[in-house]
Amino acid sequence: MRPMVIAGGQVLVDGALQETDVVLADGRIAGVGGSGDGLRIDARGLYVLPGIIDLHGDAFERQIQPRPGIEFPMDLALQDTERQLLANGVTTAFHGVTLSWEPGLRSVETWRALLDGLGAADWTCDMRVHLRFEAFNLDALDTAEADIAAGRVHLLAFNDHTPAILRRMSDPLKASKYSERAAMPLDEFRRLAERVGAREAEVVPARERLAAAAQRAGLPMASHDDDSVATRAAFRGLGARVCEFPMEESVAAAARAAGDSVVMGSPNVVRGRSHLGWASAAVMAEAGLCTILSSDYFYPCLLRAAFILAGRGVLDLPRAWALISANPAAAAGLSDRGAIAAGKRGDLLLVSPLGALVATLAGGRIAHLTAAAAARLGG
Repeated sequence: MRPMVIAGGQVLVDGALQETDVVLADGRIAGVGGSGDGLRIDARGLYVLPGIIDLHGDAFERQIQPRPGIEFPMDLALQDTERQLLANGVTTAFHGVTLSWEPGLRSVETWRALLDGLGAADWTCDMRVHLRFEAFNLDALDTAEADIAAGRVHLLAFNDHTPAILRRMSDPLKASKYSERAAMPLDEFRRLAERVGAREAEVVPARERLAAAAQRAGLPMASHDDDSVATRAAFRGLGARVCEFPMEESVAAAARAAGDSVVMGSPNVVRGRSHLGWASAAVMAEAGLCTILSSDYFYPCLLRAAFILAGRGVLDLPRAWALISANPAAAAGLSDRGAIAAGKRGDLLLVSPLGALVATLAGGRIAHLTAAAAARLGG
């Protein structure tokens, strides 16, 4: 791996931007400032920022199943997903893989195929697994526990969409979306949902068992769509110190008061509102109630959201960037990334002052380069 020098950029170091050089060697940051040999990249006039860390992204599902019931080979889907991630500055991606009782896209078969696909190649983007375990998927408990023990899972989230699915079964239009995703007739899907929902008494013991498995493996844990302070407290009691997409600001406030991380979606910031009518992620970030932004369902929003927040005038760019770099790294227990410092992974972005991505470096390699950036290479 050829050493590199990122020269003359405005580098984000210790919470501030400063004009300096960054030296990369053997896939890591060898030093900030000073001099070095190797390929030089002229970064004058550009920001040099830590690579983006996405704790929760499920846009990869559209590569697996671009239309309801129409699936493509996993290797092809993951290759295209990695290209999208790197082209949007994401150097560490936690794929939010839903392990549900639903057949099709979120089934145990897709789960196994995706894990096998990730393990079958040497990826430039560090693509990890965020297991979104559906509470009523009791038949897959052994599978989830075994994959956690085998080190194939990097973040565990507790999901429970089954009650909402059951409520929507009386609405033919909404119900048909679920049956199409599962590639099964609507009546058959309704019967399946009812059978699954009848096992409610088994949910809490299963959740406790899964949390214990995650604790043994040293995994970070998250709860998803917490609807009350009591719900958040219960998951915290299981060891889940990440609160994903709280449904009320009061829940986020209670989570922060207890020292938990709070994740919101960057599309909320870019669109100016939640697609579900929930709280504003931008306002919550500015108030200190949101500490992490994720791609949720659209990778390009991460970088854009940081610059939108910086442009609003409450957060400067270093603090806005921490929402997509340093803070998710800390929440995931990844001490080797999320900042530009000697010894950290060589995950860097070159970004214009207007927020346009110019280049992505992942693990010390040039992973994405625009035509404008190519003219900056030398040495």
